[in-house]
Amino acid sequence: MKIPAKGFTHGGKFHADDVFATALLMIVRPDIKVTRGFVVPDGFDGIVYDVGCGMFDHHQEPRESRPNGVPYAAFGLLWRVLGAQLVGAHQARLLDENFVQPLDLNDNTGEQNSLADAIGSFNPVWDSGEDSDACFWRAVPFAKQVLENEIAAANAVNRADETVQNAYKNSKDGIVVLPDYMPWKNGLYKTDALFVVYPSQRGGYSAQCVTDYKTRRSKVPFPPHGAPAGGDPATKRAAWL
Repeated sequence: MKIPAKGFTHGGKFHADDVFATALLMIVRPDIKVTRGFVVPDGFDGIVYDVGCGMFDHHQEPRESRPNGVPYAAFGLLWRVLGAQLVGAHQARLLDENFVQPLDLNDNTGEQNSLADAIGSFNPVWDSGEDSDACFWRAVPFAKQVLENEIAAANAVNRADETVQNAYKNSKDGIVVLPDYMPWKNGLYKTDALFVVYPSQRGGYSAQCVTDYKTRRSKVPFPPHGAPAGGDPATKRAAWL
């Protein structure tokens, strides 16, 4: 989707939803000029979100929800369209599940969310006399930095995947040895890998158990320190690690 040079969202009190939606648009199109107000100007030819009853306004019936029941807010509606071009389809889905959905849920239901609370704290208190728009534009760079960090982390996983998968192809006895510290869980998802060994950022090496994608429990837990290894080969490997 091509983002126009102008945007419009609601004025007054702001929430994490419209702040992160604005941050996302600024990441995709850094030169966008966003205006806040209560009525969309006649003939406005930019993108309108969180207001105006368009495709990026969730304040209308029927309200859209994801298959898991989490309702969309403006941020989620925009991420659904723009996320894949920033991090790829797989990571866009994961970011939606882990980052966007909790914020959408907060905006729609009031569900507790610390990040949403932090964004909300940028609003002027009732007797401060501060301009709401000025406070909004202090919140947006904060949200933009957080979102950029999330996008960078997702793309780091994408870059690591090939290295992790190559290491898995060369692994023996379920032990995957990585050349560097890197995100590895995505690359080993649904494989039969049991352990991962990699250089530690603190010096030396670290070893971790790989979890089963269904149970989310370690396939072969490390034995308690000092406990004798049992007869099972996988248990022996855990003791060796």
